[in-house]
Amino acid sequence: MKTLRVLFLALLLLASPLLQVARCQSNSEDPANTVGDSVEEGGEVGVIGDDEQDVADVVLSSAPGIETVCVFPKNSAKLVSAGEETELLVGLKNDGQSAVGVIGIKASLHLPFDHQLLVQNLTMLSFNNASIPTSVQATFPYIFAVSKFLQPGTFDLVGTIIYEIDEQPYQSVFYNGTIEVVESGSLVSSESVFLVVLGIALLLLLGVWVHSQVQRLTKKTKKVAKVEVGTRSVDASLDEWLEGTSLAKSSSGKSKKKN
Repeated sequence: MKTLRVLFLALLLLASPLLQVARCQSNSEDPANTVGDSVEEGGEVGVIGDDEQDVADVVLSSAPGIETVCVFPKNSAKLVSAGEETELLVGLKNDGQSAVGVIGIKASLHLPFDHQLLVQNLTMLSFNNASIPTSVQATFPYIFAVSKFLQPGTFDLVGTIIYEIDEQPYQSVFYNGTIEVVESGSLVSSESVFLVVLGIALLLLLGVWVHSQVQRLTKKTKKVAKVEVGTRSVDASLDEWLEGTSLAKSSSGKSKKKN
């Protein structure tokens, strides 16, 4: 039991640095990384301007008849390498009665257990002159990069698309879920590796415990067998006090006849 306790405390000490969460500030983005091709009906991707930034900072409601969807292309596990660009596709369907003018897309990174703790504000992209007619669905690319100093782990990504209908601004959340931040150039995070190692260690501890229990049961079985043999030897010695008596002679005579 002492060995199991020591191993368990050692595992906890190894886990403590991996469970710490680093709160990082967002790095300044290169404007060249935010320029793209045409999007929808002549709309272009560009750097967010002052007017659009004012709209993005205001809490807006979603418009009726607007549906959004988000896809991580070729990345179903939602793995995001720290410091490297990650692309996702945002789909918007206009089932309303008026055309929709897309203003931009923004996203932010939060701690999974408390959304009030902001980890990083991601890139804000604007879509100039991007218009979606009624009963039409359009797809917009969104490229972002988390800080290279961010510690690998699980975080919540909140993505929002901002648009206007009849010169009235609205916004809709297209994604509100977890992503896995991993070290640059690695397919799995150090936290995932630690969990695998922890699982193997627990299996080894379980095997040691089962082995000790089997040995304990084996020892008990041997002790019971020794007691039975001792009883037989005691039974055999009960005839010693009959030596020299007629009863002893008769019993010995019977044994000779049997032979």
